[in-house]
Amino acid sequence: MTNFVTRVELHSATSDDYEALHTHMAAKGFKRTIVGGDGVTYNLPSATYSYVGNATTETVRDAARAAANSTGKSSWIVSTEGLSSWYLPNA
Repeated sequence: MTNFVTRVELHSATSDDYEALHTHMAAKGFKRTIVGGDGVTYNLPSATYSYVGNATTETVRDAARAAANSTGKSSWIVSTEGLSSWYLPNA
């Protein structure tokens, strides 16, 4: 399975819009946490999501775009795949 990290920025959004985004992203299998090689779960920065699965970067991006579109806001989306390194707080 492949690891993906996706960042979504909603334009002219309120906190309620982001709460809706989190709900739509979760429904598509995205998480707001990431599990490290040490087995510890870490919180991701705001509106950043992890996804682990048999998918392409394009399908992950498109799923995030569909979730973002569900908020009714325009958005910018970046999806990356591969190995990661980070410094984040524990979940």
